[in-house]
Amino acid sequence: MKVTNLLKDKVESRLSQHAESISWMSPTLREYWHEFLEKAQNSGLFSKIRDHHQPAVNEEVEAPVIELKPEAQVLFDELNAQLGEVIHTGDWILVDQERINQFGAVTEDMQWIHTDPERAAQESPFKTTIAHGFLTLALLPRLTDSVDPENSLFPTAKLVVNIGLNQVRFPYPVKAGNNLRAVSRLTKVTPIKKGIEVEREIKVEIEGVRRPAAVVTSVIQLHF
Repeated sequence: MKVTNLLKDKVESRLSQHAESISWMSPTLREYWHEFLEKAQNSGLFSKIRDHHQPAVNEEVEAPVIELKPEAQVLFDELNAQLGEVIHTGDWILVDQERINQFGAVTEDMQWIHTDPERAAQESPFKTTIAHGFLTLALLPRLTDSVDPENSLFPTAKLVVNIGLNQVRFPYPVKAGNNLRAVSRLTKVTPIKKGIEVEREIKVEIEGVRRPAAVVTSVIQLHF
């Protein structure tokens, strides 16, 4: 359908609906309605309403000013100076067959490529079992030391809240028996009402392998 025909149909539909609405009015109400429309049109009421709801083209909307608590402001300044830098490198942890089996049992994903070493040795292109991709993600709190109260990255924060992941990729499979570690690079720091929002690129490395197991963009909030 051509654009002109589409617009014509839209206009005709609106006019038809308007005419039908007016037909239900009493003669007295209809007279007042027409009088109201005429006065509104002459006074520019409709254009004022439209302008009120639509900001001017060059009008800038000011962002709300957020005042951080002193301890939050100190950390914000420190993190802001570290943008683009690696802020944490974790220890190596073993992903063995037992860990893979336990994750498969909890998530009810017991596919043979994960849990049957004999069949995987015969039929899998990797010649061994591999970890679930979601197992690698589930290990992120441990890999980034986020659950270690003795070694917190943000000790002045009262609470660390996981907001989610903006991006996830699994460039290379994790084979049973591989060691993994996470390297976190700070990419963004934003003040929020309750404290600070921190965005990190986390690369999960496989010991002895050039390609990473996962690359994710993690978003957390630090509450004070």
